[in-house]
Amino acid sequence: MLRKISFCDLNCDLGESFGAYAMGNDESIMPYISSANIACGFHAGDPLVMAKTIQLALQHGVSIGAHPGFPDLAGFGRRNMQMSPAELHAAILYQAGALKSMTEAFGGTLQHVKPHGALYNTAAVNFEVAKTIAEAVKKLDGSLILVCPAHSEMEHAAKSIDLPVASEVFADRAYNDDGTLVSRNIPGAVIHDPAELNERVLRFIKEQVVVSISGKLIPIQADTICLHGDNSMALQFVKNLSLIFQKEGVVLKAMNKR
Repeated sequence: MLRKISFCDLNCDLGESFGAYAMGNDESIMPYISSANIACGFHAGDPLVMAKTIQLALQHGVSIGAHPGFPDLAGFGRRNMQMSPAELHAAILYQAGALKSMTEAFGGTLQHVKPHGALYNTAAVNFEVAKTIAEAVKKLDGSLILVCPAHSEMEHAAKSIDLPVASEVFADRAYNDDGTLVSRNIPGAVIHDPAELNERVLRFIKEQVVVSISGKLIPIQADTICLHGDNSMALQFVKNLSLIFQKEGVVLKAMNKR
């Protein structure tokens, strides 16, 4: 069944450069999105990059979110780690708290928190990990939105403590038949073809479905669409989507401005 869409939120993982290492194309991508997930220094980013990315987002009217991950710079936060609940709770407070304070120092307001990489994937299926993250976010600021997969343990954990939640769908990642993300170790897990991505996004906004890697249609309801800033095609993707949204009459609107 087709639905009429008047607005959507497009979020992107940014601020992932650190030290001498440059990643992504933040300055070019930022004008085309409505929410930015900014790395907080554990999996990527550093204080200077965080400050620059926050100011760039404010310049373009893009809502700001903290993107905390495992302490894994070498693996870009995409390797699973075993952390005690106390360690994880403190790590979320440390990262999101730093981004929140820096955002406020520049005159902005933190909108959301979205875990990164392996932490995100673990929390999606592990309620105890998800609850630890949700509790840390609520302790920091109970008005913050926790961004997570639709119908995931993270969504359940957030709702169990009355923390605002926004579910998301990934435009540039392949899905398994059960609605989980295909491992990056499997060919085809990351989408690089603009035509394929355009078709996926259009089907989502019109039909609320995602095509799995095997071709199965997966029903999915989401409040925001995600693109990865480290995808080599990210800039082309957001430019194409901007044209598609204009054609379809879709207005970009951040999740806290609905």
